[in-house]
Amino acid sequence: MTDPKRILLLSGYDAGSHRRWRDQLIAGLPGYHWQVLALPPRFFRWRIRGNPLSWLGEPLLQEPWDLVLATSMVDLATLKGLNPQLASTPAILYMHENQFAYPDSGRQHSSAEPAMVNLYSALAADRVLFNSAWNRDSFLDGAYRFIDGMPDRLPPEMTASIRDKSRVLPVPIDDRLFINRHTAPGWSAPHLLWNHRWEYDKGPERLLYLLRELHQRQQPFRLSVVGEQFRRQPQAFGQIREEFGEQLVQWGFLEQRGDYDRLLASADIVLSTALHDFQGLAMLEAMASGCLALAPRRLAYPEYVPASQCYESVEEDPAAEARAAADTLQTMLAQRPAPMSPDGWRTSRLMTDYQREIDELTGRLR
Repeated sequence: MTDPKRILLLSGYDAGSHRRWRDQLIAGLPGYHWQVLALPPRFFRWRIRGNPLSWLGEPLLQEPWDLVLATSMVDLATLKGLNPQLASTPAILYMHENQFAYPDSGRQHSSAEPAMVNLYSALAADRVLFNSAWNRDSFLDGAYRFIDGMPDRLPPEMTASIRDKSRVLPVPIDDRLFINRHTAPGWSAPHLLWNHRWEYDKGPERLLYLLRELHQRQQPFRLSVVGEQFRRQPQAFGQIREEFGEQLVQWGFLEQRGDYDRLLASADIVLSTALHDFQGLAMLEAMASGCLALAPRRLAYPEYVPASQCYESVEEDPAAEARAAADTLQTMLAQRPAPMSPDGWRTSRLMTDYQREIDELTGRLR
């Protein structure tokens, strides 16, 4: 019996979804010998550029490995350069997000370095996995436009070489979340769930526009606004709580996962107003739990939200987008569609695909 393949998993900015993804892989694929190096999710600009220095002299990097599996925040090219013994080790880069498609908050110092780290890492990897087709396409388009704007000649086949070694392989949704409900949604006064990070890129001011539009139309609803919170929050959250406090079912972050899961299973419609979402785990989890979905026709959402439940994307006019969202919601309430379960995103289905990618690069599959 041969020894299990040795995999070094590198997480350069170990935020919640990144940590959950690596835990899923290790638990779902126990046939490999896993080791993890992870850095705390803080000091973003230092992390994405400085992680090879943070790991400089790390003993695990001196050991032999059959595969390096790195997240998109890892500077894989520099890491291999500083650790020559890893130069010939096969590497997978997992793109949870890409820096070419991040929206500008207006608070950050503009710099091309994060995007260049992504680009160099993709060139240094043997396989690049993206969590959605939109993530892949926006990365490749952004990289092409970036290269095309440089003052000196660059190889025209650069982005084509990345495309050829790219695959779409989502972050899985736990099988336990997939349930069959036995109660109908509250069609007359639906329980709306907004379950995203409390930051500008998730569009909280667009949620406020939508709620005001529904109020103006005298459309009854109940509301839960949950998700990870930070010290600095957009003002829209305070306005939502002040104006729609009577409709609130749940407000704020739920500390216990069980409480959150019960909320997913009790809400009627999960909605997004996001300007940035590379996959949309919050939406997928709620859909698995039996929620209908309401999302803008942009980002990764059209890959799994039914077309009739995607409202027109009007990024330059939040008020117009709110009217479109309200129209789509009221049409849904009139037509009463059945929930669409994202079965293709189940952990039990996707682990086979992850194993195939790993086995191809470690030589177990030829």
